[in-house]
Amino acid sequence: MKRIVYWFRNDLRLHDNDGFSRALADADEVLPVFVFDPRWFTEPDSARRPDTPLNFRKTGLYRTSFLIESVADLRQSLQVKGADLIVRIGNPALILAELAEDIEAVAIYASKEVTQEETDVESDLGKRLKPLNINLDLFWQSTLYHVRDLPFEISRLPDVFTQFRNRIEKYAPVREVISTPDRIRLATDGAGSAIDPEPLPTIATFGFPSEFSPSAQAAVPFKGGETMALSRLQHYLWDRDLLRTYKETRNGMLGEAYSSKFSAWLSLGCLSPRFVYEEVKRYEQERVKNDSTYWLIFELLWRDFFRFVALRYGNRLFKPSGIRHQLGKKWRRDRDLFLRWAGGETGIPFIDANMRELNMTGFMSNRGRQNVGSFLVRDLGIDWTWGAAYFESLLVDYDPCSNWGNWNYVAGVGNDPREDRYFNIYSQAMRYDEEGRFVKHWLPELASVPSHRVHMVSNIPQQELNEYGVALGDNYPMPIINPNKWLTAEKNR
Repeated sequence: MKRIVYWFRNDLRLHDNDGFSRALADADEVLPVFVFDPRWFTEPDSARRPDTPLNFRKTGLYRTSFLIESVADLRQSLQVKGADLIVRIGNPALILAELAEDIEAVAIYASKEVTQEETDVESDLGKRLKPLNINLDLFWQSTLYHVRDLPFEISRLPDVFTQFRNRIEKYAPVREVISTPDRIRLATDGAGSAIDPEPLPTIATFGFPSEFSPSAQAAVPFKGGETMALSRLQHYLWDRDLLRTYKETRNGMLGEAYSSKFSAWLSLGCLSPRFVYEEVKRYEQERVKNDSTYWLIFELLWRDFFRFVALRYGNRLFKPSGIRHQLGKKWRRDRDLFLRWAGGETGIPFIDANMRELNMTGFMSNRGRQNVGSFLVRDLGIDWTWGAAYFESLLVDYDPCSNWGNWNYVAGVGNDPREDRYFNIYSQAMRYDEEGRFVKHWLPELASVPSHRVHMVSNIPQQELNEYGVALGDNYPMPIINPNKWLTAEKNR
């Protein structure tokens, strides 16, 4: 009886799962396993967070909850197919090697990761399996375009996204989606006995309060798992026909309909980028083909690009000098100033509203991320790696490559031909939240301020603010920088 252990990682789905499908094809019996690594939930101690004296966890409450839900959904899907998901907590390399030995497996199959913490676990597992004469086979399945189909060596990856996109679109194919398996024969141990699947952990297992419910103000009540991922795809493309206007609405900030929100499920592999691509192509045939349908694929290309950047540059992605190795750039490490930013207490309404959305829901729009990032590194001069680490902890859709790649970009140490990219926060607020609806949604203390003045609330005389129930320095902070510089810059354009 040929047995294979399949190690689920950031590929928590049955549809379009190349590694899992190969395991089913190559073995008589397969043992699906997921291991919660306690190191994911600790305070910062890795290369991703150099010299960061801050007390937030690597994986915060929202992301932990989403992960547990995703694993629970995968277990249920496997049970429907006649199998189960073996769940463990501990060192993945040690646990997987022991399970593989127990069932007399010939190999462990898993998806391939690219950043160091993940590849270190792969290396550790490979070393433990070698004396057992058990193979470790890794499969690339996290991107739209397969790494082996790139029209260049990874060492020659273009530094500019546009050059990457042009070459990819012209010369690389998108592989076909792999079918979801019908039945799965679950492996037993060498004596023919069932392996104990063990109960799923809860958020309390990892030190979080046992009572947790998402904020009612959240745009989308993110729930983890392949089932919810496919439901969101169906809802966005087919039920509400929202893809038709994606390009026009994607920079919105309030509500569930302005963007796809697929990123959370893509980050854990609950949703395959190739399946999204296939559905978009079907939508183009059955509904409409326009700039919006292309733009959703365009965003998947950005996601690919950051994954390949991480593969090329390794740990440089996580260092303050960035992938461009700009050692001359100096950053402030002002803890109090950083915590004002992190807590949404800067006195700049557009920044505070975005940060409070993140803190209360684990989500922030792409437009918001660009602005709060620019404010942290350009206006405050704070070490960008602190911001990236904070996002790592809170974002439901956290992906190391996209998160740290985007922060490299914002900080001017990454893939951006414009070295001095800067966001005028006031002009951005007026462009994307002209009526102040987003700010008032997340900053109820400013709800009575006239919409056309809410983004510069600190310029309103205190006597007038009293009429709106606002006391600067009391129920809303004084600004930590003078925001009038943005008004001056607008006038001088």
